[in-house]
Amino acid sequence: MTTRWGIAATGGMAATFASDLALVPDAELAFVSSRTPGSAADFAARFGAAGSGTHRDLLGAGVDVVYIATPHPQHHALALAAIEAGIPVLVEKSFTATLAGAEEVVAAARAAGVFCMEAMWTRFLPALAHLREVVAAGDIGEPVVVQADFSSFRPYDPASRLFDLSLGGGAVLDLGVYTVSLAQHVLGRPDTVTTTGTTFPNGSDASAAIHLSYADGRAASLVCSLASSSPGRAVVLGTGGSIELVAPFFSTTGLVVHRNGGEPERLDLPPTGRGYTHQVEEVQRCLAAGLTESPVMPWSDTLDVMWVLEECLTQLGVSVAEGQVEV
Repeated sequence: MTTRWGIAATGGMAATFASDLALVPDAELAFVSSRTPGSAADFAARFGAAGSGTHRDLLGAGVDVVYIATPHPQHHALALAAIEAGIPVLVEKSFTATLAGAEEVVAAARAAGVFCMEAMWTRFLPALAHLREVVAAGDIGEPVVVQADFSSFRPYDPASRLFDLSLGGGAVLDLGVYTVSLAQHVLGRPDTVTTTGTTFPNGSDASAAIHLSYADGRAASLVCSLASSSPGRAVVLGTGGSIELVAPFFSTTGLVVHRNGGEPERLDLPPTGRGYTHQVEEVQRCLAAGLTESPVMPWSDTLDVMWVLEECLTQLGVSVAEGQVEV
């Protein structure tokens, strides 16, 4: 059975997603929406969507699920509107701009019994799936430390979405979310968050060093920045060894397992396409099974990650808010 997808937005993330969607045999791009119908029409023609229009048009287009790829502060309103219309949603990360906004979306999905998932595509890559298997098998003992960095230099431009706080700009929501989500996935919700960093002239966060502490001594050391670049390394340290994700970890093609006293074992596990196909397959599997949330990216994980991100921004003195979208 073919799943009819709608995409809300026409930017770079939407284009990457649409390209990978075409690689999933039982997925179809049925409708594209934008605040400007002309942009939606151009995108639809480019990727072969059957229809296009405004976000309001999307809600009545008869799609099976909507992928929301607008700037972070617009996720909240669009997700709520789709859920109210009974349409399942895949919401780009960061899930919302605020923890309160995320809690409201999750509560709405729970009350309506509508599927909702954060689009943390990295969790569904073959290498991450194997990491879970290695950890579950006890091959590296108990995980105790996660180290990860994601930094990408971008010339400062206060007019760009990446730096505009009204559009959810800044390093933490755009890049830090990957490192925090990985740490949360392996170690769970931390007990304490400590963040130091720098800001751009307009007050948006330029860089952040994030330390997650757990009462039992486990920890995560995370770094993100828009002011410089880094290799994108990630390592999970356990009591019996470690797992190193092939850099950059957020789009990793494999991993190296180091068991204490043994030789390193490298496994090449490349993704299909750019890697977004795997989260599409997860959404469709969940919908076919009648699930309202993914067991790999459950609502509780999304809320834990949003709590950490908000703690980081608060400690950096950065304030963001949910935006308004006409739907």
